[in-house]
Amino acid sequence: METATFAAGCFWGPEVSFSKVTGVTKTAVGYIGGHIDNPTYRDVCTGTSNHAEAVQLEFDPEIVSYDKLLNIFWACHDPTLINRQGPDIGTQYRTAIFTHSDDQMAQAEASKANLGQSGLLGQPIATTIEPAPTFWRAEEDHQKFFEKRGMMHGH
Repeated sequence: METATFAAGCFWGPEVSFSKVTGVTKTAVGYIGGHIDNPTYRDVCTGTSNHAEAVQLEFDPEIVSYDKLLNIFWACHDPTLINRQGPDIGTQYRTAIFTHSDDQMAQAEASKANLGQSGLLGQPIATTIEPAPTFWRAEEDHQKFFEKRGMMHGH
């Protein structure tokens, strides 16, 4: 099993997108890339902890490639927006790929470059790509948020 971590705005919607993928065995939403330990949703929402809302997943690379996961990441949010997605504004909604190996880093860089050169987005990609620091699992009421409320379609 491998781990992948993506920040694509509010984490509830992306978790739904990734949890539907065959080969993804586990998903969790949480906070990553900030400067305090054990941040709460409140800490993250104020923007002062500098964490991003992120989805961390476990996947079987024999069944689903990291490249396919990258394609889902690009498709489930607007990677040209800086620190916002839709009505959500702030550094916690930044677009970022947190890599867990040199191989993931290389694939993420190549995927970003290909998408950028394709001209499909019409604007530069704001997504940062960086080695994954500690991922802090969010409070239980944020896990599988839409599923718990019978809304599997996401935002």
